[in-house]
Amino acid sequence: MRENGMNDLEFTDYYPGVLGRITELHAVYYHENWGFDLSFEIQVAGELAEFMRQFREERDGLWIVRSDGLFAGAVAIDGHLSDTEGARLRWFIVEPSLQGKGLGRALIRKAVGFCRTAGCRKIFLWTFKGLDSARHLYELEGFHVGEQHEANQWGQLIQEQKFELIL
Repeated sequence: MRENGMNDLEFTDYYPGVLGRITELHAVYYHENWGFDLSFEIQVAGELAEFMRQFREERDGLWIVRSDGLFAGAVAIDGHLSDTEGARLRWFIVEPSLQGKGLGRALIRKAVGFCRTAGCRKIFLWTFKGLDSARHLYELEGFHVGEQHEANQWGQLIQEQKFELIL
């Protein structure tokens, strides 16, 4: 598949080592760009491992994109709260060198499409103010900010935001 001048794009699900790549990319990106500390990496690793431990195909999803055979990004849907709070979009990230090429939008669309097919009524995600490119992608799919508050976590003071999409 060819998209925006990139060769051999492949969308897949879990493969050995990918949980480590998702965790590593989050830890490095958010440390380098936002100063997040070790507690962030620990949280990502622990929650991602627990998600996979309880993974159920009918309610949960994990999508990985590879470019030329290399990990390029990921997104997940954690559906364990879909009957109450909604399905949760999580661990959305694209390799910085590949951002702006449509991979993020394709990943978000896969996640939202999965939720529609699964009959979810609502999708939500937690992020923080300042991630303007990601926010743009969420808004293109119809998400809006439902909550916002200040939080001291990961060694930083951030404006946490909850985005929601009613399906």
